[in-house]
Amino acid sequence: MAATPNFAKAKLKSFVERIEKLEEEKKAISDDIREVYAEAKGEGFDVKALRAVIRMYRQDADQRREHEALVDLYRDALGMGG
Repeated sequence: MAATPNFAKAKLKSFVERIEKLEEEKKAISDDIREVYAEAKGEGFDVKALRAVIRMYRQDADQRREHEALVDLYRDALGMGG
């Protein structure tokens, strides 16, 4: 049996409302994260470096080693050595 137009409207409205609520929560979380970065900067930490460390922290050890090996390879190829 096909959904009635009223059922489809109600379902659509429910999806839209749920997505809107999640978008609001996402914005609030983004604002909170921005505040933590500002606090870290205020304490003298380099925010770019902190972001890079967080990106690496999310990776598993194998991914991180692979990424670091590639970065070293590229740096060597460009004569940047380390």
